[in-house]
Amino acid sequence: MFLEQVVIYAFVLLFCGIIVFIYLRKLKKDSRVVEAKIEKAKQEGLHEPVSLHPVIDLDTCIKSGACVAVCPEKDILGIVNGRATLINASHCVGHGACFHNCPVEAISLVIGTEKRGVDLPHVNQAFETNMPGIYIAGELGGMGLIKNSVEQGQAAVENIVRAGINKNHSTYDLIIVGAGPAGISASLTAKKHGLNFLTLDQDTLGGTVFSFPRSKIVMTSPMNLPLHGKVKLFDTTKTELLELWQTVLAQNNINITENTKVESIHPEGSHFIVETNKGDVFKTQKVLLAIGRRGTPRKLGIPGETLEKVAYRLLEPENISNKKIIVVGGGDSAIEAALSLAQQNNVVISYRSEAFGRLKPKNREKVNEAISKGVLAVKYKSSLVKLEPEKAIMTTEEEGQLVLDNDLVYIFAGGELPTEFLQKAGVEITKRFGYTMKKHRK
Repeated sequence: MFLEQVVIYAFVLLFCGIIVFIYLRKLKKDSRVVEAKIEKAKQEGLHEPVSLHPVIDLDTCIKSGACVAVCPEKDILGIVNGRATLINASHCVGHGACFHNCPVEAISLVIGTEKRGVDLPHVNQAFETNMPGIYIAGELGGMGLIKNSVEQGQAAVENIVRAGINKNHSTYDLIIVGAGPAGISASLTAKKHGLNFLTLDQDTLGGTVFSFPRSKIVMTSPMNLPLHGKVKLFDTTKTELLELWQTVLAQNNINITENTKVESIHPEGSHFIVETNKGDVFKTQKVLLAIGRRGTPRKLGIPGETLEKVAYRLLEPENISNKKIIVVGGGDSAIEAALSLAQQNNVVISYRSEAFGRLKPKNREKVNEAISKGVLAVKYKSSLVKLEPEKAIMTTEEEGQLVLDNDLVYIFAGGELPTEFLQKAGVEITKRFGYTMKKHRK
């Protein structure tokens, strides 16, 4: 009997040992795969984060892998030797799903790194800036993406209401600047609380989302829209998302004042004076800025850039055909625009660097395929120097100066933080290095 028990125990130990051996071997194999991805990301310049990204507390991490599984962008996070780590960090767009799904709250959301700083306005936990009465929500404050922006727009207005508003029929309670995700959410929340408010946008409903190509897939997750309820959007087109917002706003009798750019905000007594490019002057007790970080496109500053053929966003590529087009830029927006135009037009990408850097994997794959098939052309290390009604003059390192026949030019050179506008309103801006935007409270 004793001998049988010894044999059974030995068998159990052997079995457990085999299981542990198999597990450790798989862990080591998986780690090597992730390490190879990290090395490739470093070689391609994709390992360094450029915006909001997760930072893992390795002392707290329990190797669950939940953060890896939930990330909608894929290959942003991986597991090396049982611990979570960043892979293609520059592809992170701040969904925050890893933050919310970590079972031990080992992840914080951080913007900027020790080497790369990010200009951010001063905003407290109530979303109020250093200028009492001026609030900021959404991408301008560092937290981009639709779900994050919707949450912040709602929270900011809730905080404004909580702080108290002195009703005065000669002034607005609140003016919301920007009609993107944060501005729409803020407008719905203001309506919910019966505020006398006005929402202004320099372009049109949707903000940055409106400028996506029509077929652009918007990746997001379930969110709560004030006065509407939970919205489940995992894969949806820009058009579907805009239609949802238009429907919700219409159901609640909310009108957005479009094509109206706020030129200045300045305090006057207990309220603010808001002036627009149309000469309008409004009085309001509170201001919520939901204008994003890319509201003002960065321009090239070259002769002819004011011609009508020049644009800084692409709205309906399917309606453009048989044109000679130059797309300036090498980021995802430029590549997506070039690819959407290339099927029906003659498209040339002008990019100042020698190779595309931080591209989403699918975009990199598609653009390389299009180039190899001759569907579109790329002029690396090139710059536009002058535009004429039917021509574009470009300098390249290899070919010197080129004069190209040209009908349209789309410039995707990024956007400029409205620093001067904010500073004139009294809002302080600081370059932050490795600044924690979101951390679990212990």
